[in-house]
Amino acid sequence: MLETAHDDSAVLGSLLENPGCAIFLDFDGTLVDLAPTPDGVCLEKGVAEALALLAARHQGALAIISGRPVAQIDAMLAPLVLPVAGVHGVERRGADGQLHVAATPDVSPVLAQAQALAALHPGLLVERKRGAVALHYRLAPELEQLCVQQMTAAVQACPGVLLLHGKMVLEAKPAATNKGGAIAAFMTEAPFAGRRPVFAGDDTTDEAGFAFVEQAGGQGVKVGSGASAASLRLASPAALRAVLLAASSTPHKE
Repeated sequence: MLETAHDDSAVLGSLLENPGCAIFLDFDGTLVDLAPTPDGVCLEKGVAEALALLAARHQGALAIISGRPVAQIDAMLAPLVLPVAGVHGVERRGADGQLHVAATPDVSPVLAQAQALAALHPGLLVERKRGAVALHYRLAPELEQLCVQQMTAAVQACPGVLLLHGKMVLEAKPAATNKGGAIAAFMTEAPFAGRRPVFAGDDTTDEAGFAFVEQAGGQGVKVGSGASAASLRLASPAALRAVLLAASSTPHKE
């Protein structure tokens, strides 16, 4: 497992300039810096334009792989529209524009528990998604143990639901879907099929994606600290944005 703090910006830049790669990018903590609340993130100037240029250079083989719903990613990137996997693969819009929605188990008991907990503690934020519930405790980190206990108990009573431990967030989601599966699905379709996958992410929720691309002969890129199955490392979202901006402005390789 990769743990050392080093920067593979040059290696990633070379990969992104290769016309044979397929680019997959997480959003929060990867393309954008984390914020106290999900609504507080900001996409820096020039990033959407860089993504558009890179997508064009790779014949459209660039997708966002996020825990956010597809509609939120579209709103953040507007007017740019890209292939997107949302809610860890529950929603997935291919390059052809078709939206695929996975079957989801009932998460209403988890939602009720999370809302009850948030009603008692104003620092907690509940986010309802298609087939998933996220409980954010970034504004109340001292409540982490309580949140873990309550959410774990709620998820154990819901068959087919898995609890993800992210950065100051706990997310109950369908066990049958993850970011690795979403990337795998993209890789069976044009224009991704036959290319070498490269996936950048920052959190434990991205590890399934790293595992898939590494096994498929591609490379995962861990943004930030922490052990990871990814073979490459970048220090921060700012480092990734710098690589994307540089790669998008480099003369195209045929």
